[in-house]
Amino acid sequence: MLDTLYAQLNDSAPVAVVIISLSLMMILAFLTTRVTKLLRLPNVTAYIVTGILIGPFCMDLIPRRVIDGMAFLPDIALAFIAFSTGEFFRIDAIKKSGWGVILLTLSESLLASVLVFLAVYYALGLPLAFSIVLAALAAATAPASTMMTIRQTGAKGPFVDTLLQVVALDDIVGLVAYSVAISIAVSATSGEAFAVGTVVEPLLKNLAAVALGAVFGFVMKGILTHRNTDNRLIVSIALLFAFCGACAAFGISPLLGCMAMGTVYINTTDDTRLFRQLGYFSPPILLLFFVRSGLSFDLGALVSATGSIGRYPLLVVGIVYFVVRIAGKYGGAFLGAAATRKEESIRNYLGLALIPQAGVAIGLAALGARTLGGEMGKALETIILASSVLYELIGPACGKLSLYLSHSYSDKLEEVAQVSATDEKGEALSPVELLIRRIQAIQAELPEREVNENEQAFTEAAEEHFNNLQNMYRNQRHFFRR
Repeated sequence: MLDTLYAQLNDSAPVAVVIISLSLMMILAFLTTRVTKLLRLPNVTAYIVTGILIGPFCMDLIPRRVIDGMAFLPDIALAFIAFSTGEFFRIDAIKKSGWGVILLTLSESLLASVLVFLAVYYALGLPLAFSIVLAALAAATAPASTMMTIRQTGAKGPFVDTLLQVVALDDIVGLVAYSVAISIAVSATSGEAFAVGTVVEPLLKNLAAVALGAVFGFVMKGILTHRNTDNRLIVSIALLFAFCGACAAFGISPLLGCMAMGTVYINTTDDTRLFRQLGYFSPPILLLFFVRSGLSFDLGALVSATGSIGRYPLLVVGIVYFVVRIAGKYGGAFLGAAATRKEESIRNYLGLALIPQAGVAIGLAALGARTLGGEMGKALETIILASSVLYELIGPACGKLSLYLSHSYSDKLEEVAQVSATDEKGEALSPVELLIRRIQAIQAELPEREVNENEQAFTEAAEEHFNNLQNMYRNQRHFFRR
């Protein structure tokens, strides 16, 4: 039915095909989130599954030319993700938490990458370019499901504080690792003799992108400092798009540069409100990006005998990647916590909360697939998408288990609200009085009204913009009356 409609519209109104396809992607993805919400799974899982189901390898509801026409989405989506990551790279926060958290993050990220590289390059004998990029992608995690689990359980304490700091820094390590890995991969697939210059040149280009991103951060600060709230979102998005375009023109990944832009901006302005506004604006873009990633997922290549990389089917490579990355994350967190002398609960259970992988890894895989090209690029994206769905299925459960085992939350009332068992006179309270005091203690800790920070910042900006328009209208009426 849709094929017939698309065929008719393609001749008379080709733009309508694009608009209908985008609408269909958004509506179906939203409906799928209603199902995943009941299963307490993150929205990313719903978006990817939607893309797989409506893609050319399943129901084929979206025309191929529409999918190909959205090739720019990975750059735009990752620009938002990388810029928001820069918010967590505050100099004062690093000084406050010390270098222990950084060493812990490096340990769990890099050990996962090293183990994956050893497994796929030496054990499976896969190509160097493919192996090193896949290994770099193993470093990144998905903090969204971890944050959701923390909010749902109300967990708190040293374990949660350390976990939040690690997941904030984790994607930074992943971005840097990918930038280095893709530079080496490009030199390895160029067909030229391996030389230091072939690796150094792309790295220098990435350093130049970081420097340019820092300049854009200072420019953003200079423009937005004296800018009305109604124009802040326009200017910030325009600068992000301009930077992505400049990087694309020179064949450089915009990731590190966008992260540098966000880092410079937050450290020079301490303006968290802009990040909240962008966070409330970006969900439709990220939704389309993840759905498109699902559309590109070749399920048949994963399970068929023809889909392979090297001597092994993609299914085998995907299973090896899935298992080895989990071992690397857990082992790296254990060793890092032991080396930095963290408490036993952090050492034993932190790795369980670092299993999820989605946003950054999927975006990097899309960029890597475009850079490597051919069957190698398609295999890379297929493996990352398939494993990300599995990680997002088991990740929330593992995260909740780690919070429970570390005693960061409890379902026992006497542990949730600890109050004195005696009154002011030292007399023992009755069970009913003790229960009332515990309920009052819990009520005192509850927020008056739970408001999404991104939504609040966006709403405040809209209200300020409306007030500015009203003031301008009043001034114009006053001017003409004169």
